[in-house]
Amino acid sequence: MNRFAKSLLVAALVGVVGMAFRVSWNAQRDVARTVGADGTAALLYPFVVDGLMALALVATLVLTGKDKTFALRVLAGYTVASLVLNYVHGLVPELHGGGERMQLADWDPANWVLVLLATSLPVGSIFFGSDLVAKVLHHRPAPVTDQDESEQPTTNRLGSDLHASTPEAPPAVAELPAPESADPVPVIEPVQVVESAPVVEPVEATESVPVKAVAAVESAPRRATGRVPESARTPRPTRTSDELLAEARSVTAEWSDGELTAEAIRKAVRTSSANGRTLRDALKAERAEPDDGAEATAA
Repeated sequence: MNRFAKSLLVAALVGVVGMAFRVSWNAQRDVARTVGADGTAALLYPFVVDGLMALALVATLVLTGKDKTFALRVLAGYTVASLVLNYVHGLVPELHGGGERMQLADWDPANWVLVLLATSLPVGSIFFGSDLVAKVLHHRPAPVTDQDESEQPTTNRLGSDLHASTPEAPPAVAELPAPESADPVPVIEPVQVVESAPVVEPVEATESVPVKAVAAVESAPRRATGRVPESARTPRPTRTSDELLAEARSVTAEWSDGELTAEAIRKAVRTSSANGRTLRDALKAERAEPDDGAEATAA
């Protein structure tokens, strides 16, 4: 809906409300004269009832929580009271003149209730209207926060989260896979020497990515925590060369010659790059022995 349509709708609403107030104003003025109000008081009486209804309606649009519930109750109560007064005015034709004092109902208890209602509305308008205005003036809307910022958890940036986000220097440079037709080029592996620290094998890469250069990353200095007792260390079984060769022979039994590379063997048996090259050479030598024997027999 564009701006002109909205303005037209608001203007139409104001016109309808104004005409409805004029109709209600006539009935409430006659009722006010009947219960003893003078000309000026009877003229202002409709503003007391219907005016507080408009004020309560505005308060419901501004307030929240319990204050909004209170404003809705005031709006509902004065709406019912205005409806009763208009109903009595339409039910008793003698009220239309508005010049003489008379009973609003033939039954005395009903008349007492109607007179109490008509005379108590101005007092209630003072009390409830002042309360609503005070609530509106002291109302502080809740600050609107971004949903994305509110959903983000607050973490300690100086704790373990900072260490987890900081990349650590790799303990060794992984060997690059060489072409099968060329001889493998040995790569010097920098070794970090840590006193009284167990040997840690390099972390396996999920897939080999060609790297042209590796920049050295200096990690932040760490506080010395002292010597780790032997009982607190994780035992690491040490495999001999024969055990590694036997395990590699079992794992690569169904491999082709093209798949028999140092990197693949290193990943399969979980060992170092140097051991992977040694195992590759040994396995290729074992596979070449039957061919050499067959050629010798043919010769």
